[in-house]
Amino acid sequence: MGQTLVKNYIHIVFSTKYRQPWIQPPMESELHAYIGGVCKNLECPAIIVGGYTDHIHILCLFSKKITLVKLMEEIKSHSSKWIKSKDKAYETFCWQEGYGAFSVNPRSVERVKAYIANQHEHHQKKSFQLEYRSILKRNEMDYNENYVWT
Repeated sequence: MGQTLVKNYIHIVFSTKYRQPWIQPPMESELHAYIGGVCKNLECPAIIVGGYTDHIHILCLFSKKITLVKLMEEIKSHSSKWIKSKDKAYETFCWQEGYGAFSVNPRSVERVKAYIANQHEHHQKKSFQLEYRSILKRNEMDYNENYVWT
């Protein structure tokens, strides 16, 4: 086979350090757009970037040219530097150390996209911690509760 064909959708979730509610309007939409631009520059076009005050969801088409670790390093470092440059109030902003990344069946892309788009309404009823635990359970992930929130 002479051709390399790859199509991997990935749903990425990560929060602010200690789940601090840093992501507020109007910075929220700017941050989401900025993260989308970082993804695009890394050839991982974002289908949607969304979230709530303390966390981010990204649904992107994962490039065959980059590792997940490098993608996350670039997203977090560039967006953190960018937000800190926007206003002195963000000078102590940081992301949590870890993240969750989950493969998405192409048939489920629209469902995941709608889920991410609906984060504000969703979090009127459910905390990020409950949401994340349910995502981990749905993806049959083993995790240590002591380390998942750092």
